[in-house]
Amino acid sequence: MSEHDVYHALGHGTPNQRSTNPQAAPPQFRPPIASPRSGYNQGGTPHGQPTPGYQQGANLGTPQSSYGQAGPQFYGAPGQEQSYFPPQGPLGQQYGGSADGLTSQMGSMGLGSPSEVGTPGGTRPNKKKSRHAYHNLDQPSGSSQALNGTPQGAFTPTQFSNAQGSQHLTPGSSYAGQQMTPGLNQFSAPPTPYAPGAQPGFGGHVSAVPAAAGQPVSTQGNVDPEQIPSIPRSRDTAAEYYLDHVYPTMEQHLPPPSAVPFVAHDQGNSSPKYARLTLNNIPSSSEALAATALPLGIVLQPLAPLQEGEQPIPVLEFGELGPPRCRRCRTYINPFMTFRSGGNRFVCNMCTFPNEVAPEYFAPTDPSGVRVDRAQRPELTMGTVEFMVPKEYWAKEPVGLRWLFLIDVSQEATNKGFLEAFCEGILGALYAEDQMDGSEGGQNDDKAGSKRNIPLGSKVGFVTFDKEVHFYNCNASLEKAQMLVMPDIEDPFVPVGSDGLFVDAYESKAVITSLLTQLPSMFAHIKNPEPALLSTLNSALSSLSSTGGKIICSLSALPTWGPGRLFMRDDSKLHGIETEKKLFQTEHPGWKKTASKMVESGVGVDFFVLGGPYMDIATIGYISALSGGEMYFYPNFHAMRDTFKLSQEIKHGVTRETGYQALMKVRCSNGLQVLSYHGNFLQHTFGADLEFGTVDADKSVGVMFSYDGKLDAKLDAHFQCALLYTTANGERRVRCTNTVASVSEGAMETMKFIDQDAVVNMIARDAATKMTERSLADIRNSLTEKTVDILAGYRKGFSGSHPPGQLVLPENLKEFAMYMLGLLKCRAFKGGHEPSDRRTHTMRILKSTSPLELSLLLYPRIFPLHSLPPESGFPSPSTGHLVLPPTIRASWANFDEGGAYLVDDGQICLLWLHAQVSPNLLEDLFGPGKTTLQSLDPFLSSLPVLDTHLNAQVRNLLAYWSSVRGSKGLSIQLARQGLDGADFEFARLLVEDRNGDAQSYVDWLVHVHRCIQLELAGQRKREDGGGGGGGGGDGGGGVAGMTSGLAGLRPPFW
Repeated sequence: MSEHDVYHALGHGTPNQRSTNPQAAPPQFRPPIASPRSGYNQGGTPHGQPTPGYQQGANLGTPQSSYGQAGPQFYGAPGQEQSYFPPQGPLGQQYGGSADGLTSQMGSMGLGSPSEVGTPGGTRPNKKKSRHAYHNLDQPSGSSQALNGTPQGAFTPTQFSNAQGSQHLTPGSSYAGQQMTPGLNQFSAPPTPYAPGAQPGFGGHVSAVPAAAGQPVSTQGNVDPEQIPSIPRSRDTAAEYYLDHVYPTMEQHLPPPSAVPFVAHDQGNSSPKYARLTLNNIPSSSEALAATALPLGIVLQPLAPLQEGEQPIPVLEFGELGPPRCRRCRTYINPFMTFRSGGNRFVCNMCTFPNEVAPEYFAPTDPSGVRVDRAQRPELTMGTVEFMVPKEYWAKEPVGLRWLFLIDVSQEATNKGFLEAFCEGILGALYAEDQMDGSEGGQNDDKAGSKRNIPLGSKVGFVTFDKEVHFYNCNASLEKAQMLVMPDIEDPFVPVGSDGLFVDAYESKAVITSLLTQLPSMFAHIKNPEPALLSTLNSALSSLSSTGGKIICSLSALPTWGPGRLFMRDDSKLHGIETEKKLFQTEHPGWKKTASKMVESGVGVDFFVLGGPYMDIATIGYISALSGGEMYFYPNFHAMRDTFKLSQEIKHGVTRETGYQALMKVRCSNGLQVLSYHGNFLQHTFGADLEFGTVDADKSVGVMFSYDGKLDAKLDAHFQCALLYTTANGERRVRCTNTVASVSEGAMETMKFIDQDAVVNMIARDAATKMTERSLADIRNSLTEKTVDILAGYRKGFSGSHPPGQLVLPENLKEFAMYMLGLLKCRAFKGGHEPSDRRTHTMRILKSTSPLELSLLLYPRIFPLHSLPPESGFPSPSTGHLVLPPTIRASWANFDEGGAYLVDDGQICLLWLHAQVSPNLLEDLFGPGKTTLQSLDPFLSSLPVLDTHLNAQVRNLLAYWSSVRGSKGLSIQLARQGLDGADFEFARLLVEDRNGDAQSYVDWLVHVHRCIQLELAGQRKREDGGGGGGGGGDGGGGVAGMTSGLAGLRPPFW
């Protein structure tokens, strides 16, 4: 074997070779790969590209000794498991090996004595650790007592078996054997028949005898947590399957997990990236739905980014007539409309009204009733399309997006380095690619346009503020920017014309670069401690009122100067009582008025806020929430560590797809009606359009539906989201997202097609909405009751014949209880003390975040670095896809002494290092001389580029993560055990363990099971009083308290 083969174990096969899929073309996703120093071969290149200068026997450096073993060894040598300490048994045994292991885990969960837990079929011999306190390392590893010897509950030995029969599974079999939704019968041109397979047996049931009153409820010592449903296992299985398979949107109607990257093939039904229904098979009546206690809703992310290999969204032009629409309900033409009378009429799939076809749009139909030009009409074959619209859809003359940067230059911003970091972030967002290419501003527009981070037609402007507001004229004809001061903050105005304030970023590159470079030194000696934020926002609004645009604003201190001054409202005495909810909302009329005006003018605001003792995020963030913007919050900002993250997030905010002056309307089939909307937007009255100042690729909206009649089980249910907006390059468009679901008489078929991520998303949004109305204790109780309602509804009506002592989990809600526990433990709802700023910030994230970000927020993904297989972090020689290591569960029991782990919840990424971590690992990861935790830079934000295998692996994994993470930038934050404050944040992210007053995963399941048994016996007493966001049983999708006198109104159409 050549030295290349020995060192990397990647020397065989063609790097760009791909496996073929007989059903669909393989995805073309190309994860970014970190670049090492010159001369260091990483063992692969981004697939799809030839390996430059590749030689089979190239010398890759001197072999290094293995960590903790004597003698010369190689990274990834055959037969050697890469490790940094003596083996302690296989890591993550739940992921290992054969299909029998998975079957046994899901088919035989032991709830017996500790001796029975160690029996074959579900053992984890070397993982007997405390499952509650991550930092309690002195406890003997062999102890099986939970809670450090606390008496355990009296539970009898029981079984965890498959509700639908145990089956042997291979990776991805749950997706390959997915059932197709029955009854999608209105699709006039059916796709290629898809052979449905048997449903795999993941769903299971846990049995436990309820403890008598007063008995302890902890059962950690009796239950092996590795045999209960695992979110990491579910994600890894799906991710492995969708590396080599596409998701056909009509053939398979149960979407992949939202945290898994996948390539969707649009067959007329929109991709789950744009729209996720909670139920992909809907009961025909409200009574049938109420029996499930499930919400009927849809999560919409209309501008979601495409993954490489997916079809681009077609942009269609219909001239002055505009796109064809139903004359009655105003639904846009879509693949589910049928044509009659030889093509002279089309029948609306929403209201069944027959419409005349305009002569310009006419085409004859074939004998089966399908238009002969259907294949050439994207609007009739694809679920997501965009229409160019004529002038009657315009509110203002469309122009390129205006970006206005409001830069805080007050004392706190200069002292903490926030001003300098923010200026660096703006320069990176505007010119990072340009600087790498070495181009100059003002060159050929066509050449520069191809390298732009913002599209042609967009313009930028700059304003600084402290007690005064300073505008800058950055016209390209000037040698340097001109500053004009507006001292009258009581009656703000714009002292510079729009031609000087808003300029082309590339024509004025030299002027802008000079200005942003000099700003930190300009205000270094002018330190005004109190910023006048509201006056600055009002003057910025004046400059954008005629065109609309996007404001990017930094803030480093509570704005206590001028109109709209704020004061300290947070008081620890208010925490935990009924009046705490007032801290999560604003009652300041000036801020509310400005927010409404911004939406009306088509202006949105993104805030980048430096955390302080109190920043009144409830009031400041109200403007960004209402206008469709986003709040980036840095509660523990340190310039050396967080500048990199800040720069990433500014660049992402500027370069992601963004529209403005947006309106949204959601339409549904007869028999259904819109019940409520959840998200960050403005809606003047119930039934009115949703208004957004700006809308971007990361924002989503939740819509709840209720029944206003009975659905016909012979027909399908249809949903259409129409987003009218102006693009960043100045085009007025409507993006239509069409979704279809089958209808069944009862709810039995519904239970097979539940989208778990969408259900959790809708419940989280509803709970976040109620934070300003109800106490946190009530909301926590409601979430608990909602969990019990859903699982008890399945147990009573759909689980078949099982012994009464078994907890039966629906097939597609296996991890639902864990996600709900994660929701209870998130900063918005958790018990105990939490600053109101942090709670409010998390509340707004829950209301507007994408399903991907919410999934990671509720359950982080964790990779062990000390035991990475040698091939992980590099492209596979056979497929070209990046090889990802298995993730582990968020429980201290799965962490090894001396280990190193990456923990990512979509908001922060921690690199946690055990106190006894190997010096060799540290040296390979951080560089020569870094052999102790104390020698590491506590403010490290990214890994250095080293000529080591491990370093390249981790950098590649981080680069990949950053591309599939959401809106937040990815930077490392060190969490050294016992040294860094982030160590406590790490403990909070172990959501399967007990955190404060919150239960562990096993205790939570036992508690839910006890409540279900009481429900089945008719003895359950609801903790939420029988109502609120947690209850079920109403006709509006089982979410009690959401129906009102308005529920019977059908919203008007635009």
